[in-house]
Amino acid sequence: MAEQATVPAQPELKRAIGPKLLLFFVVGDILGTGIYALTGDVAAVIGGALWIPFLVAFVVAFLTAFSYLELVGKYPGAGGAALFTHRAFGVQFLTFMVTFTVMSSGVTSAASAAKAFGDTYLKQFLTLPLWLVAFVFVVGLAAINFRGVGESVKANVLLTCVEVSGLAIIVIAGFYAISQGKGDASRLVHVDTSENSFLLAITAATSLAFFAMVGFEDSVNMAEETKDPVKIFPKAMLIGMGVAGSIYVLVAVVSSMVLPTAELAGAKSGALLRVLQVGAPGFPLQLFGAIGLIAVINSALINMLMASRLLYGMANERVLPSVFGTVHPTRRTPWVSILFTSAIAYVLVVSVDLSVLGGTTALLLLAVFTIVNIAVLVLRKDKVAHEHFKAPTWAPILGIVFCGFLATPLSGRPLVQFLVAGALLAVGVLFWLVNYLAVGRVSFDPSHLDDSRDHPHPIESDERRD
Repeated sequence: MAEQATVPAQPELKRAIGPKLLLFFVVGDILGTGIYALTGDVAAVIGGALWIPFLVAFVVAFLTAFSYLELVGKYPGAGGAALFTHRAFGVQFLTFMVTFTVMSSGVTSAASAAKAFGDTYLKQFLTLPLWLVAFVFVVGLAAINFRGVGESVKANVLLTCVEVSGLAIIVIAGFYAISQGKGDASRLVHVDTSENSFLLAITAATSLAFFAMVGFEDSVNMAEETKDPVKIFPKAMLIGMGVAGSIYVLVAVVSSMVLPTAELAGAKSGALLRVLQVGAPGFPLQLFGAIGLIAVINSALINMLMASRLLYGMANERVLPSVFGTVHPTRRTPWVSILFTSAIAYVLVVSVDLSVLGGTTALLLLAVFTIVNIAVLVLRKDKVAHEHFKAPTWAPILGIVFCGFLATPLSGRPLVQFLVAGALLAVGVLFWLVNYLAVGRVSFDPSHLDDSRDHPHPIESDERRD
């Protein structure tokens, strides 16, 4: 009998992330386009009580974080929502749709960043037509994506410091203006009920503000590169979310006190620039504009990286046409998937409003979070030998209720967000059906997929990963 050739085992990923780096990763993954671009849009929905939807969004995200922590503790090598869904339900189509939903959220998030880039922060330097800015922005991201970028958590520390510094400038300038008697605290309790009831105004604003809190779930994909993840993940994630949530509430409070609600809402994506202009008239707006550009570029890049890699992974699993798995022979990047996701992002930028893009991103991820909260309860029957974090049962139950509610029209979410999300997911269903008819029964194993927006490219050579 011929001796079977043995396949050498792949080495484990290097566990280089300690508690401090993981904390910075969580904070940096949350901060970004949401707070830099949507503060004015949230104010337009809620009124002066701008801090309430950001606080409620933080609470809802915090509940879901408990579910992610239990699952990453049980399965420290897991790849995120898709794998948790697959373990819990074993339904191939559901697993595929969760994966495609995460991919779609990456495209809409990147489109939101591109919109903020062209409509707001670039205008501190020059004014160009949005269609041209969007084209250059998306093509530039595609070019970087095509060339191959090995992300580093140490580089993430620098980017996080830049993003935090911008928000710190807003908070300091705002409190300085308030100390000079320029603020009005009465606006903090004013909820605009001209179009919605009191409760509906809060839930509608929260549905939009939730976009600012997404990103924390990406950190679970760093488990294999974290030192003792079962021990340090809970503390790092919960503290990191607390830091980001506190920053958001402070920014919302000073913004509302410094600017009248109508002016804040009228400034739309330029709301923070207007707050800075009033709070610190002598501060160079171009400096803050540069910080804003860095924040939205970073958000867009890591989301487009994630989206293209998910398409590539699904093509390799034969649940998408194989052309999406095409890899460039020299760059070793999935160029067809990059072109496809870039084209969708460009169409969204030039045709959909920023608040709709942000709200659609939140809608897609709220649906995913609802499923993850259900999955953690289903997987309680799956016992593991090692000790791990266990969420209090009430946390995923409340997470199911709140995430599920915020993902429905009952929350006051505009219909257009469901239309955009539905159109994107319809593409996914179409791909599934075409492939099913072409190859027969589709078997989808998401175990190798990485839906992290900051993870190294799985298909690049080690030399290009830095």
